[in-house]
Amino acid sequence: MTNIINRFHLAWLLFKDQRVPLWAKSVPLLSFLYVISPIDFLPDIWPALGQLDDVGVIILGLTLFVKLCPPEVVAGHAHDLEHGSKGAEVIDATYRVVKD
Repeated sequence: MTNIINRFHLAWLLFKDQRVPLWAKSVPLLSFLYVISPIDFLPDIWPALGQLDDVGVIILGLTLFVKLCPPEVVAGHAHDLEHGSKGAEVIDATYRVVKD
């Protein structure tokens, strides 16, 4: 379950990144449009089977989106997610305590 959440988080970070081309960002948007459209490969009449194609399209769209993104950008965001920095900027500074 954590892997799926990390995949969605990675895709969200890549979607917000300006280094990712606009045409690549259209893939998850088109996947989302398919899910909300009334046209389905498998109709939603059948309770579980009807949602399977929607889930499959979302997973396929996110996977394709990540593969279409520049590898160095994907690696950077994946590293940040793995090590918990999440793109935080580190500022190296000195300080002193001033007594009142």
